[in-house]
Amino acid sequence: MIGSKLKRTVGANPFVSHGSVLTAPIEHMHRENSSASSSAVTDGERVYASFQNGDHTSVTCHDFDGKLLWTAPALAFRGIHGYGYTPLFVSGVWMTLKLTLVAIGAGLLLGTGFGLISSSVDAPPPRSAGAGLALKLARWVTVAYVTFFRGTPLFVQILLVHFALMPALIHPDGGLLLSGEAARTFRQEHGAFFSGCLALSLNAGAYISEIFRAGICSIHRGQTQAAYSVGLTHAQAMRFVVLPQAFRRMVPALVNEGVTLIKDSSLVSAIGLAELALAARTVAGAYSRYWEPYLAISVVYLIMTLTLSLLARRLEAPAHLRGR
Repeated sequence: MIGSKLKRTVGANPFVSHGSVLTAPIEHMHRENSSASSSAVTDGERVYASFQNGDHTSVTCHDFDGKLLWTAPALAFRGIHGYGYTPLFVSGVWMTLKLTLVAIGAGLLLGTGFGLISSSVDAPPPRSAGAGLALKLARWVTVAYVTFFRGTPLFVQILLVHFALMPALIHPDGGLLLSGEAARTFRQEHGAFFSGCLALSLNAGAYISEIFRAGICSIHRGQTQAAYSVGLTHAQAMRFVVLPQAFRRMVPALVNEGVTLIKDSSLVSAIGLAELALAARTVAGAYSRYWEPYLAISVVYLIMTLTLSLLARRLEAPAHLRGR
């Protein structure tokens, strides 16, 4: 029963092993006191387990080899501050930041590329027929990509990437990108993180591409035509004339997308990645207290989003230049 309870907690992530090594610490504690109740979670490197017997609660941390790293008593909710689940919350904050940074970086690359393609409708036609056909095909792909990722829920996209796409790409038996023992090791150690980053990046790329398209279209068409008249190509006109002006107009929308990504990273906890939301859910389940953990992560999310907004204000156009 104890092993199955751990599997229900850890098993949301099929890329994390949850064999007898992880259940051994819990089963050992239950042999000492069969009336104790328990819950456990893993962050991919350690196993955190809590045991409650009446009013007494203890928290232990083991590595995947079953070695006890530390143990601490906890009364009521002391585990979230001071000791206990503090390492889980700290690693959750770091995981959330990594997810957001990767998604913003990859989303900017995808969004810039697809945004330039979708805004090239008014560009001079390519000289060769093959280039024209390739550009038209790229526009169709862009429309399909943006329509799908903006029109479907991010939660569904995360599940599709993790449970459908990733097993096809990375699988011990014939993965398209990685197979064999390397695929098994990658899935166990980085599978959920990679799936979360990929899903968030694809979703962010679709929204950022529309931000870039709108920003480019907001620049008066006469400036582009003037650039063509002095001998600049379309790529040079975008680089030296249009994008520098459009970027300042896009900053508020890009910041809003970054804030959305920080908050939406909590959805990745559905596939077992130990970020902030999973840490709060673990503590809430262990102590049957919900105000403290969820308010705590709400404050952390608020601090991260406000910090991003304050930093981005330096990039916005000054008040005397707005509207020009």
